[in-house]
Amino acid sequence: MCGIVAYVGKKDARALLIEGLKRLEYRGYDSAGLCLIDDGKLFVARAAGRISVLESALDEQKVPPSHIGMAHTRWATHGPPTECNAHPHLDNKGRIAIVHNGIIENYSTIKTFLSERGYIFHSETDTEVLAVLIGHFYENNLVKAVQTALREVRGTYGLAVMSAEEPETIVVARRGSPLIIGVGDDEYVVASDAAAIVEHTTQVVYLNDSEMAVITPDQFRTTTIDDTPVTKKVSEVEFSLQQIELGGYDHFMLKEIFEQPQAIEDCMRGRLDRQEGRVVLGGINQYSRDIVRTRRLIITGCGTAWHAGLVGEFLFEELAKIPTEVEYASEFRYRNPIIEDGTLVLAISQSGETADTLAALREAKDRGALSLGIVNVVGSTIARETDAGIYLHVGPEIGVASTKAFTGQIVVEILLALSIARRKYMSQTVLQEFIDALERIPDQIRQVLQQSDLIRQVAQEHARRDNWLFLGRGFNFPVALEGALKLKEISYIHAEGLPAAEMKHGPIALINPGMPAVFIATRGSQYEKLIGNIHEVRARHGKIIAVASEGDEHIHKVADHVFTVPDTIEPLQPLLTVVPLQLLAYHAAVSRGCNVDKPRNLAKSVTVE
Repeated sequence: MCGIVAYVGKKDARALLIEGLKRLEYRGYDSAGLCLIDDGKLFVARAAGRISVLESALDEQKVPPSHIGMAHTRWATHGPPTECNAHPHLDNKGRIAIVHNGIIENYSTIKTFLSERGYIFHSETDTEVLAVLIGHFYENNLVKAVQTALREVRGTYGLAVMSAEEPETIVVARRGSPLIIGVGDDEYVVASDAAAIVEHTTQVVYLNDSEMAVITPDQFRTTTIDDTPVTKKVSEVEFSLQQIELGGYDHFMLKEIFEQPQAIEDCMRGRLDRQEGRVVLGGINQYSRDIVRTRRLIITGCGTAWHAGLVGEFLFEELAKIPTEVEYASEFRYRNPIIEDGTLVLAISQSGETADTLAALREAKDRGALSLGIVNVVGSTIARETDAGIYLHVGPEIGVASTKAFTGQIVVEILLALSIARRKYMSQTVLQEFIDALERIPDQIRQVLQQSDLIRQVAQEHARRDNWLFLGRGFNFPVALEGALKLKEISYIHAEGLPAAEMKHGPIALINPGMPAVFIATRGSQYEKLIGNIHEVRARHGKIIAVASEGDEHIHKVADHVFTVPDTIEPLQPLLTVVPLQLLAYHAAVSRGCNVDKPRNLAKSVTVE
């Protein structure tokens, strides 16, 4: 949520900052702003709407040349998306500017304190309160003013601060909201996401919670908020600029759907030892014995990651024989969860920065659980705070609606479940069958992707229907939930995902003539039951869209439209069955004229609770 870019160096700061904001558009935002320093004065421009609106505003003004500045895209929390509420915000004297991601929870108390001392506020934001507070403490030392102010703050923040009176310095700090410092040749680029940095340098420093950095043209130094020096390691960003370009596709979402075969191959690379017949997960070696002895597994995540966790529940109970439950991360920490000896908590997050998931992880660790992370972004907060973890290695995901990260998360769960199962109950022969089946999955997904044109035609036929049902059973029940979520996220069609058998316990009342009902009806242990559920919808004149196994002739007799997937072992089916649903949502959204990569009200990385 939101994006920060700051720059100190020799280049044109305005051009670099605008380009950086564009690299962060996928994170979600509704206003933007920029601050430059020239001749000891702050130049600030802000605009509601897209970055192009900010560019137009800048073109209409005489923007001074500058080699230091900061910029921001805002996703509204306190106050609507207006120019007044956009960042940067200034203190009352107009000498200090701040951009901020996160939420200041005690801003109302601080605002009252400042108002009683005569300070005036022009916006509805918590961020302006922080700017004024820093100004209140400022006595010609920006670092000390920021440190003093942050000691009074409760909440989360990733922030950058500049002062007209210290025109060659940017102070940045984080707690709960990511910040990365890109270290270039005589320049530094600070951002909330490496996508804004990688064009300029691949050498980065990740700030941890309660850390800050003071950046000048010559150097940067890192300390804690309490001014204790911190020595930071310089890391290498693992993706390239080319990977975050469209590469000839109309949208990032479509690109990432079609990248899934390669992404899964990358995710499995080096982790399947065919010769020895074993799964190799180096990131958890230190805790492998504790993991195998796990008595209870709790999986936590949000949105698509939660759906991946539901697939994991089936996998870990079926394959590894571990009692498993899946928790919404946003609820977990607030309900006094029971953590017993032998409990393993698995946190799933594409970005590794999801605030609710991070809070749930910390709650579990405080209560003594062993923690593992499944994340995509190397160096992210969840990756650093879990005891051990497994990276997806599926490459950067730019589209707000997650696709290849979801299949990557399922692959990692399968590998983890197989690794545990082999050490407990599973024979070498059965494990080898799974390895063989996993290695076929990328090519099988390529076969499914060849149906994109057919899926587009079906999507166009039904895209104007306002209500859809997605139904599945067993391993494909979470896929039904994910299919419904994808359609809601990017096409704004109301859709509901259900276990197919639950339809008749209430939701069947929704079915009317022509209503699309998407069934995941592949061959498996509950196939006949699903056919019965299909007949229940047909009897009420709903339109049946089926995802079925190749060679299933019967399904064509009961469905209006059929998308097929190759046969595979039942626990692996979600890797195939979700792909037609991703394409269905994509083509429906395009047909309705929606902004596929930047759906309204959504953000890629949700870093506020």
